[in-house]
Amino acid sequence: MITVESPPPVLRAPCSVSPSRWIRSARFDLAFFLAPSILAVVAVLTLPQFRSPELPGWAWLVFIVGIDVAHVWSSLYRTYFDPAEFARRRALYVGLPIACWAAGAILYGFGAHVFWRVMAYVAVWHFVRQQYGFVMLYRHRAGERGGAWIDKLAIYATMVYPLVFWHADGARVFAWFTPGDFVPLPRWTSTAAVAFYTVAIAVFVAQQIRTRSRNWGKIGVVASTAAVWYVGIVAFNSDFAFTITNVVAHGVPYVALVWLYGRRRWADDRGWRGAIHRPLAVPLFLGLVALLAYVEEGAWDVFVWQEHAGFFGGLTLPVDLPPALVALVVPLLILPQLTHYLLDAWIWKFDGSNPGLREHVFGEP
Repeated sequence: MITVESPPPVLRAPCSVSPSRWIRSARFDLAFFLAPSILAVVAVLTLPQFRSPELPGWAWLVFIVGIDVAHVWSSLYRTYFDPAEFARRRALYVGLPIACWAAGAILYGFGAHVFWRVMAYVAVWHFVRQQYGFVMLYRHRAGERGGAWIDKLAIYATMVYPLVFWHADGARVFAWFTPGDFVPLPRWTSTAAVAFYTVAIAVFVAQQIRTRSRNWGKIGVVASTAAVWYVGIVAFNSDFAFTITNVVAHGVPYVALVWLYGRRRWADDRGWRGAIHRPLAVPLFLGLVALLAYVEEGAWDVFVWQEHAGFFGGLTLPVDLPPALVALVVPLLILPQLTHYLLDAWIWKFDGSNPGLREHVFGEP
């Protein structure tokens, strides 16, 4: 959830040199920030099996465990695995998980449905804000100062309309976490959301036509987000389609951004942090978070869901946990996700609260 709230600084470059509008390079950004969304959409549009109502087990393992849950754990490289960063915000990094667990346990006391509904909206807000954050990153990179409200309206519209449609439809076969975790809305809200969407995108397109020097990274984020959220939620009533578009578009760019940050943060480090952020060590970088994701999902399956025991050696509990213990275990298991959602509100801000962030993301002071 990248949040660039402060106005970007004026870039002072020689008049003969245009500042880069890409976070790293056109090749890197297209490959890891934009192409995953487009490939996911193309896969859903061209492969009928990716539009099946249910998510097959292998797809759950690849997309949910291997991408969605793994991307949550990748934020460790930006936070807990960085000694200086951890020391700088020790109270936050120690206190937030404790507070989240306590709040989750209290919330679960009001009922599982209440708990999962709140978690669903926290997750949705996190997903929405990440796309907004990437738009702001590209604005910041290009030194854009005007027209921010148009960009904000456009990126929010690409997601608000599908979300409102989902709330108002009532017939979607997929859910964010559990069935019924969204509050139903009357059908007229979907019509109003279409109007908002149409106006916001039209204004955004008009602005891009008038602009001489286009920020293709920003345009790509808005366009790919519109495609992902429409195809995954509105166009097809499919758990598979929703999962692949939602998860790939969110998880892959985030992991790429974390790796890019770490590559520059630990460029001169001769220890394991520098080594694991080298291109040849990408399998180790990804393998560690995939392993943590696998362990986490194994715990979820053993203690709560009991749906994919075959992927975890057939481990099951001989008896169900008593409700009082479930109310403590579920908030504990969701800590990695919830902590990730909330920490992202701090760790990617370009407001002066993250020393060196611009250098480590953009490769320049």
